[in-house]
Amino acid sequence: MENLGLLADGFAAVLTPENLLYAVIGVLLGTFVGVLPGIGPAMAVALLLPVTYGLEPISAFIMFAGIYYGGMYGGSTTAILLNTPGESASVMTALEGNLMARAGRAAQALATAAIGSFIAGTIGTLLVVFFAPALASVAVDIGAPSYFALMVLAMIMVTSVLGGSPLRGFIALFLGLTIGLVGLDLNTGQTRLSFDQPLLAERIDVVVVAVGIFALGEALWVAAHLRRTPAHVIPVGRPWMSGDDVKRSWGPWLRGTAYGFPFGALPAGGAEIPTFLSYVTEKRLAARKGRDEFGEGAIEGVAGPEAANNASAAGTFVPLLALGLPVTATSAVMLAALQGYGIEPGPGLMTDQPELVWALLASLLIGNVLLLVLNLPLAPLWAKLLQVPRPQLYAGILFFAALGAYAANLQSFDLFLLLLLGLLGLMMRRFGLPVLPLILGVILGPLMEFRLREAMAISGGDVSALWSEPLAIVIYVIVSIAVVAPFAVRRIRPTPAAVAEELSTHTHDTDEEKVR
Repeated sequence: MENLGLLADGFAAVLTPENLLYAVIGVLLGTFVGVLPGIGPAMAVALLLPVTYGLEPISAFIMFAGIYYGGMYGGSTTAILLNTPGESASVMTALEGNLMARAGRAAQALATAAIGSFIAGTIGTLLVVFFAPALASVAVDIGAPSYFALMVLAMIMVTSVLGGSPLRGFIALFLGLTIGLVGLDLNTGQTRLSFDQPLLAERIDVVVVAVGIFALGEALWVAAHLRRTPAHVIPVGRPWMSGDDVKRSWGPWLRGTAYGFPFGALPAGGAEIPTFLSYVTEKRLAARKGRDEFGEGAIEGVAGPEAANNASAAGTFVPLLALGLPVTATSAVMLAALQGYGIEPGPGLMTDQPELVWALLASLLIGNVLLLVLNLPLAPLWAKLLQVPRPQLYAGILFFAALGAYAANLQSFDLFLLLLLGLLGLMMRRFGLPVLPLILGVILGPLMEFRLREAMAISGGDVSALWSEPLAIVIYVIVSIAVVAPFAVRRIRPTPAAVAEELSTHTHDTDEEKVR
């Protein structure tokens, strides 16, 4: 009840005509950018982050919440209408959503995605209201060794376990940690990796890194593979759902929410696994009911994964606010936004700046409502945006990326950094390196260094201090299992070649017995 009272105070601070106007602008901008082909919510947030500069924190938060949810909705729109997921978490939505659109049910697919996003986002945010303060109160007693171990866990899980290739994940992480080392050493005051450039003494701004890797890297990649033929967009009317559509969707909405939130709330969670689990669950349930339309455009295959995706996105606020750990690319960009206002997420945030935290949570709920109210009627307009020719589209993206990078510090040197980081983003896409480990390395690298030095200073340089707390030991055991398990499974599970050889041998033996 105390948390609900604090949330009510957050609503009182946010619900002003000026702030609601910022929320509407944020939702429209977020959807406008997020609906463009190949742009996920992380890139949309990074690209529009500079728009919030100059605003008061609460006004910026409510606009930021609108941008966040608008970008999430835009990713599902491109997945359904173009079969082009803006991020890996939208792949499952594209499987059945695009088939529905081809069958003339694009309106129903967009509607179930929007309503499912609203339900999952609302439930997820309310769960954050209860879980984040409780976790923060526990986290106050966590020492530097355990915090260091938590960051190691987050990096290992995101880099080696959740990624496709551990080697590529660790290469991207190494690049991110290297970028995070640039600047002054906080203990000695010596510059590191600055190449005698005074402007690099102040660490590279995370906004510049995010915009360069996401926006400029994507624009250069598309330019290198540009197809001048316009995208084939399936026509869509006003999103609506029949009574049967709602009946078939409400179960997947709730089950997807139940899958998504725990994975997002874990310090090494993500949306890919819960969306896949939701899709598989709905497919099996539909088969049991004798109404298996999967592979032909099943509305359950859109409702469940989309709800899981948004519930997971809401769940990421638990480790972000309570522990200061971003576990997705989008939450990493959001952490940069909070740090831009001098707010350091972590155990002390809930007690040091409660008015800002509860205003942020209230903003998320309001942004979620406005997303549904504004975007359902405007779906045909967003569909027409997909027909913008790629050259003009990415020329605009480059303009806003340069403007955003310059607005971070008002230094023309940042434009040079933006170009270098954009080229790095292009090369990462060329060689299949994941972006998330790099962003995590840039943000968590300095925090890990700080916690490591704090633990070593307390112990007088004794390395055993890193596993001197019970929680740290438990985390390192989990890390060991997470690293070893995939290799053990590969050794135990027979390869297809081995299975084929075994079957061949068995068949040969059986034939010999028959001959005898």
